[in-house]
Amino acid sequence: MSKIISFVKKEAVLCISILAAVVSMFIVRPDRGYADYIDFRTLAILFCLMAVVSGLRNMGIFDRVAQALLAKVHGIGGIAAVLVGICFISSMFITNDVALITFVPFTLIIADSMKDRIKESVTLTIVVMQTIAANLGSMLTPIGNPQNLYLSGISGMGTWDIVKLMFPYSAAAFIMLAIWISIIGIRGRGRGTSSVAMHTDMPPVKLKAVIMYAVLFIVSFFAVMRVIHYALPLALVIICMAVFDRKNFIGIDYSLLGTFAALFIFIGNIGRIGAFNEWMQSIVTGREIIVSAAASQIMSNVPAAILLSGFTDNIRELIVGTNIGGLGTLIASMASLISFRYVAGSGRSGGKYLAIFTTANLAFLAVMIGISVK
Repeated sequence: MSKIISFVKKEAVLCISILAAVVSMFIVRPDRGYADYIDFRTLAILFCLMAVVSGLRNMGIFDRVAQALLAKVHGIGGIAAVLVGICFISSMFITNDVALITFVPFTLIIADSMKDRIKESVTLTIVVMQTIAANLGSMLTPIGNPQNLYLSGISGMGTWDIVKLMFPYSAAAFIMLAIWISIIGIRGRGRGTSSVAMHTDMPPVKLKAVIMYAVLFIVSFFAVMRVIHYALPLALVIICMAVFDRKNFIGIDYSLLGTFAALFIFIGNIGRIGAFNEWMQSIVTGREIIVSAAASQIMSNVPAAILLSGFTDNIRELIVGTNIGGLGTLIASMASLISFRYVAGSGRSGGKYLAIFTTANLAFLAVMIGISVK
């Protein structure tokens, strides 16, 4: 029983999604129409991208990049710029979740090695900035956020369409983060943070594996751009991992794939309930950005995107709303919970972190909503 409770707490979104799907199946009994619910393209490409990123991460590729960059900077401002900047940029290609899973622990290790020179509040602030950077950097590309991949797929929008749509928001986020980093740098002058202790306990890099995953990433990205069918990268990824890197199957986030599948069933079923469908459309239509941003605050932006996509044809505004909706509460983007868990697990003040997190997120969210109201 304790294992079940632990699983439910850890995978709350997955469990709620499955429960919603099961309940909806009693209202709309399973039939041939269920086969049309599942967006296999999104699931296949998401699986491929997660597999590639997991393989590269297991070899410490991203940690090595961060260390190389940190070796070239000095002072708190420089350190913050690297740690936040790498989350902002990398999240566009490896997703916000993976960026935070990789670089937040790295940040805490660095902070522990410099306890006498970096205050706890500065460390917490940098982690908050990394979280915001990952959530707002990832919204610029269709592969940065799972909901972007899904929404761009059902709308037929290309990679460049997503970039053009979200560029004003990412640019504004970049400027705000740069100003914030500058303030930290000015306040941190004279603390003697001229060197950073690097950790060298990392797995070896296998050149052939790096090349393999790089090629698989390119092939997967071609599928995102609809140059090739998604079945090709899916087959290649499964075969390559089965032959050369079986352990990497463990590193894939199957709970996210399960959440998507369960929500597809739930949305498909409630979409066949006429009265409810009309009611939801009346709420969402014309208010996509505000409604999706608000819904994200209580159910996270990925479920919000899948849920609301069934009730509007204005996918462009839904993309904007669910992306900026990742700001705000701790659960608005599930990636934000990753940072919080690492901070709490390190023995630092969770309350102080939440105070900084909430204040900063609300400020960024206000600016993003202001940009959306043209």
